[in-house]
Amino acid sequence: MDYANSLYLTGPEVFLSVSGLILTLLAAWGGRPSARYTTILAVAALFGAGALTAQFLINDAYSLGGDAFGGLYRMDAFGSMAKLLIYAAAIGCLIVTPRFFDKGTEYRPEYPLLVVFAAVGMGMMVSAADLMTLYIGLEMSSLASYVLASFARSDGRSAEAGLKYFVLGALASGILLYGISLVYGFAGSTSYPAIRAAFDGGLGTGAMFGIVFVLAGLAFKISAVPFHMWTPDVYEGAPTPVTTFFATAPKVAAIAMTARISLDAFGNQVDVWRQIVIFAALASILVGALGAIGQSNVKRLLAYSSINNVGFILIGLAAGTAAGTSAMLVYLAIYVAMSLGSFVAVLMMRDAAGNQVESIADMAGLSRTNPMLALCLAAMMLSLAGIPPLFGFWGKFVVFQAAVEADLVVLAAIGIAASVIGAFYYLKIVKIMYFDEPAEVVTGKSDLSHWAVLAICAIVVSPLGYLATKPLGVLADRAAAALVFAG
Repeated sequence: MDYANSLYLTGPEVFLSVSGLILTLLAAWGGRPSARYTTILAVAALFGAGALTAQFLINDAYSLGGDAFGGLYRMDAFGSMAKLLIYAAAIGCLIVTPRFFDKGTEYRPEYPLLVVFAAVGMGMMVSAADLMTLYIGLEMSSLASYVLASFARSDGRSAEAGLKYFVLGALASGILLYGISLVYGFAGSTSYPAIRAAFDGGLGTGAMFGIVFVLAGLAFKISAVPFHMWTPDVYEGAPTPVTTFFATAPKVAAIAMTARISLDAFGNQVDVWRQIVIFAALASILVGALGAIGQSNVKRLLAYSSINNVGFILIGLAAGTAAGTSAMLVYLAIYVAMSLGSFVAVLMMRDAAGNQVESIADMAGLSRTNPMLALCLAAMMLSLAGIPPLFGFWGKFVVFQAAVEADLVVLAAIGIAASVIGAFYYLKIVKIMYFDEPAEVVTGKSDLSHWAVLAICAIVVSPLGYLATKPLGVLADRAAAALVFAG
């Protein structure tokens, strides 16, 4: 085994791990006052990891990947693109976090450290080429997430969110481990290539149950129906910056991990797992759309929106083709910008005392009290609805196109019809902001850092985002080709 090459291929995770350990020492010496400096250094570390990752995406020598540590880890263009989205989302979340905790004394240097170590776990998840590597990365990310969910110790909702996430996460991990044990028992290995080869000749009932349990465990992590029950409660109860993080970086990691294991390890049995994915996709679209309609809390509404969008992304996976995988990555990139922008806008909604405003009714007439914030939030909502000419339309278009090319015309048709339902609650928020009488509740001021992140996201989802269509498509095609080649 060439350890030097393995360490080079795992460079982003090694760099973040070392950076995290150094920042842990600085946090221990500096105490609570060092929280802001630790955050700045954590952002710098994520930028550094992104720079190390970018070369594996744009360098032709690594486009099809390389194995590290005896095939436990695979660095390729697919994993690299997913990691860049993860790091970008984590950076955006860290930039807007300190202002949220300004009123209290709960912001501590442990917060950015948890985000950094969660990013290490997520990087392992998307580059795992073995079920053991997948599980280690998944648990590393999950353990950090449980603490983040309950980070606001003085808030009962946050403690409840952390407990719910932990209990249900433990249940999902048990389901996943049981599935892994079945797959190992019938394949004789935990390596993705070995599993694919073992299942190439056919699939017995036991192995089929193994695949079902593995996908069920992963469905919890991407909050797909019927394993979505934790999402609205955790999103509402967790501190808003944490909710912003949950809706972006871990979502990308979980979806990329699911795509890799489906198309790599189970790539010869597409007809077996496609039925599961199609059911989860349609159920997520419908439950997400219908569940959001009656919500009065904007964070719960965005939680159901997240479930709804996962359904659209899974349509790309159901295609089981390189085009479908590419469409998934394009949608994920646009989704990260839309979700990050939406939650940052929610973070900026504060009353005169600086308290967070989460009620949709309190957003009434926002266009007259804070027109720029209302405009940016309206752009996010309309883009999430997939209304042209905003960039969110392109994400849905490429996913449906991939489904049609894979002869899943009925699936695409149902998805298009169901997206109309989702447009209702997005348009409802726009209507409340622009046509209702002003509630004059959102009167607090926002930091420059919030405006900077929101402006970037607004530019991405605006019609200007279409300028990135070609380079984004090229990168997504390269990433998809690497995953298909690995299979």
